[in-house]
Amino acid sequence: MATSKERDKEQGKGRLAMKTPPIVSQQEWEAARQQLLVKEKAFTRSRDALAAERRRMPWMAVEKRHEFEGPKAKVSLLDLFEGRRQLIVYRAFFEPGVFGWPDHACRGCSFGADQVSHLAHLNARDTTLAWVSRAPQPDIERLKARMGWKMPWYTITDSFDKDFGVDEWHGHNVFFRDGDRVFRTYFINSRGDEAMGTAWSYLDITPLGRQETWEDSPEGYPQTEPYKWWNWHDNYDAEPSPNPKWIDIITDPQEAARKRAAEAKA
Repeated sequence: MATSKERDKEQGKGRLAMKTPPIVSQQEWEAARQQLLVKEKAFTRSRDALAAERRRMPWMAVEKRHEFEGPKAKVSLLDLFEGRRQLIVYRAFFEPGVFGWPDHACRGCSFGADQVSHLAHLNARDTTLAWVSRAPQPDIERLKARMGWKMPWYTITDSFDKDFGVDEWHGHNVFFRDGDRVFRTYFINSRGDEAMGTAWSYLDITPLGRQETWEDSPEGYPQTEPYKWWNWHDNYDAEPSPNPKWIDIITDPQEAARKRAAEAKA
């Protein structure tokens, strides 16, 4: 087995020497970090403001009835909501003519699929994530089983991809359901898709957002206290909110510290 020095020597062959940043003391490093932190916090506030503006975008009514092939039967766009109010639809390229077919979806879409967080957290915020492609269902089910992907994945059977700007390139379309009426509320593609995958990145592109009280949302939008709705992904149905006897280390860190100290002495 090669030693660390041998591996470093081997890996360094043919590489240009890196011009690394200066090496500084702990105090200098902390000063540089604090300087950068000012900009990072400004970026976070700017991102939150952008999400707030996104929640105020006008909506477009979807008048056409789009149909998809599901694992068991044909379904409509309305069915893709699974009874929830919000729907995010990602158009993935897995079909004849796409590199990787029939063993794989395209590399980029597959890279994104590996990053999709547990869907239960989105569902808890009245939001459904679905993927669509032109591959037949047997191929989609085979691919999902091989890769361990859990998201609902439907087959496009009409002009959905062309109508919503994803016939030649991947992208996320966001929809809102009011009864049987469906509205398109947002669309993001290209490098905008890079950050997708976490529950937060998905919720931030929806019309209702994260639905937490700190958010700047239009009047009447549903909101609950942050942290309080968070749960284990297998526990939302059994227990929708944390047990009151639990001390939340985020919302009450001092009481949490006191409780831990008392338990340590007992």
